[in-house]
Amino acid sequence: MLRQSCRMISGLVQSQIQSQSQSIPLVLTRLYHERVVDHYNNPRNVGSFDKNDPDVGTGLVGAPACGDVMKLQIKVDEKTGKIVDACFKTFGCGSAIASSSLATEWVKGKEMEEALSIKNSEIAKHLSLPPVKLHCSMLAEDAIKAAIKDYETKHAEHAGEAEAASVREAAAAAAAF
Repeated sequence: MLRQSCRMISGLVQSQIQSQSQSIPLVLTRLYHERVVDHYNNPRNVGSFDKNDPDVGTGLVGAPACGDVMKLQIKVDEKTGKIVDACFKTFGCGSAIASSSLATEWVKGKEMEEALSIKNSEIAKHLSLPPVKLHCSMLAEDAIKAAIKDYETKHAEHAGEAEAASVREAAAAAAAF
């Protein structure tokens, strides 16, 4: 019964399209720019790093209004301060996935200060996001900032631990003397 109804509706729609196409050309529009479609169909740098690795910074951000959640991770060369690798996992729409994918491409090879200068407006412009999807590029910018902040926090703690350990060693050496 359902199958017959669907066939009947499908036939009616097709006949209307055919009758309209003789008088009015049928216009098909693409909803997403080809760059969004490319990053959605072929996402770059999908995956994750060990969040406990001291060279990895993790940014986890979300937009409660639409349900998009983005995890972006960076791996930093401690000696040079450059981001040597990046990856992401995103639960969300095609624009959110494309924004994440593009963000990981753009941060690779940059120093952290350079990566912090990446703005959501640049991501949105590159992907030609419509106004209703601008929050996706904002999430990508926020994820970059959160990942860098996480990395810096880890290194501040790590430096503090190393300093405390050297103070303990010096105190132990002084006590043994």
